[in-house]
Amino acid sequence: MSTILVTDRIHLSTRGEGQIVDITPELAARVGAHDLDEGQVLVFVTGSTGALTTVEYEPGLVRDLDELFERLAPRHAHYHHHDTWNDGNGNAHVRASLLGPSLVVPVQGGRMLLGTWQQVVFIDFDNRARRRELVVQLSGVAQG
Repeated sequence: MSTILVTDRIHLSTRGEGQIVDITPELAARVGAHDLDEGQVLVFVTGSTGALTTVEYEPGLVRDLDELFERLAPRHAHYHHHDTWNDGNGNAHVRASLLGPSLVVPVQGGRMLLGTWQQVVFIDFDNRARRRELVVQLSGVAQG
């Protein structure tokens, strides 16, 4: 067994407008590729209009989340951010700040300790299609 710290990246093309992307398989693949046995996976989105969380990734909940964020930070409301940058994505910044840019998942026995119906998702709140980068850090003890 050896101690590891690995920094990797996931690149995504998204359409924005609250698109939710299940990144659980990509994270699990990295845990396996680096033989992480015990430790944690840290995921961080570079950018201020995307966020990370866990959900039961199914169409009803995806719709529920979109409706929730529309009530909390409506797309067409006035945001002072628009006065500064005139880019129309103030709601995206507000929505992303509610969830945050990072998430940590523990690993034990070579697998992420997620619940049966729990997936790690990236949400792109921006008002346009984007190429996104997620930083993934694996730390802990590796087999072999």
